[in-house]
Amino acid sequence: MNEPNNKIPGLATRQSAIRLLDAVCRRGETLDQAMPAATGKLSHPSDKALAHNIAANVLRWMTALDAMIDSATRNRLADDAKPRMALRIALAQVLILDTPQHAAISTALPLVHGGPRRLVHGVFSTVMRGVESGALKLPEYPEIPGETLDRWTNNWGEDVAIAANEAWAKPAPLDLSFQSDDVGSLDGVKLAPKHLRMLPALPVTGLAGFDEGQFWVQDLAASIPARLFGEGEGRTIYDLCAAPGGKTMQLASAGWKVVSVDNNAKRMERFQDNLKRTNLQAEEVIADLMQWEPVEPADAVLLDAPCSATGIYRRHPDVLHCIGSRQIADRVEVQRALLDRTAPWVKPGGILVYAVCSLEPEEGEEQIEAFLERHDQFAIDPVTADELPEHILPTDTGCVRTLPTTLAEQGHVDGFFIARLVRKI
Repeated sequence: MNEPNNKIPGLATRQSAIRLLDAVCRRGETLDQAMPAATGKLSHPSDKALAHNIAANVLRWMTALDAMIDSATRNRLADDAKPRMALRIALAQVLILDTPQHAAISTALPLVHGGPRRLVHGVFSTVMRGVESGALKLPEYPEIPGETLDRWTNNWGEDVAIAANEAWAKPAPLDLSFQSDDVGSLDGVKLAPKHLRMLPALPVTGLAGFDEGQFWVQDLAASIPARLFGEGEGRTIYDLCAAPGGKTMQLASAGWKVVSVDNNAKRMERFQDNLKRTNLQAEEVIADLMQWEPVEPADAVLLDAPCSATGIYRRHPDVLHCIGSRQIADRVEVQRALLDRTAPWVKPGGILVYAVCSLEPEEGEEQIEAFLERHDQFAIDPVTADELPEHILPTDTGCVRTLPTTLAEQGHVDGFFIARLVRKI
């Protein structure tokens, strides 16, 4: 049996893309988790980026791509069948990434080496004829996967679910957090102090002020938790689950004495690089929060808890293919344990901010409601509108909830829940 011709230009990149998709769809890994193994044979960063881009667009548009494939097959292909994966990759390249048809199919057929190449070629050709005739086309927006769409519609309403589909179709804007209110010569929209929103296509490392450490990339919603502490004036704060360091840099630049804790040594390497570039100071601790114990309680604690990450689906479409009810329930238990463990680390009169980049109320509103029932020494310290970026308002309970409808006209923000609590005694 002949081996696939690995000298075909671009084939290795598509092989990496199909490995990424297999990792997400069959093993429940995220793209970030799968990247090292799936793209290890690619020597050029641009090839790795292309493999990731192909896989991400397949995941984002999978529902529509599958509908096209199913319209051209007599017997439905299994969801995880290699021919379906190869067709998804080929169609995504042509319809979304503007790859020429001949290039897309020439690199797709070797992906089913030893399998039904004629079937793949025939289905691809049928779909392309349908596209060219106008009988087939992608919808205006990609569709959120069914279970997630149903869940969000039930929790937040149809308007939020529609906005989620719309947000998923657009490149996320580039939000920058600055050490000061001076944004230099950079041009963009300022939605909050020490913030600038720019077009996503701009290369960050080439922007004026990057090498000098004047700013770092951070979604506007992700910047809110650290904003809620105000100026530090030399007081101590524990930044828990701190990597890759955006919130630590905010806190350090606001005058807090920061102790940053994270259990992921690899992510802490990036954290250290960020601190070095920005010339900001923090005490770094690599440890499991369920094992680590601070010397004494702090003036403030920021718990950016591990979560489903469904709120960052715009940049990470894989999460909506990996996360379901069971995974959300697992995250809820972890968050509960971390809240109970870290609550005593706050001094009486001190502040605890809890944050999750999740659109699931079980991880946000319901989690804090249950925490306050267990810990009557804590109460919500209501967030006020003047503490928040433009067009973001606190909830009726004084917390913060960002949704796909939030700042929709300005380019959206990530989905977050944030609660600020004060320890009364």
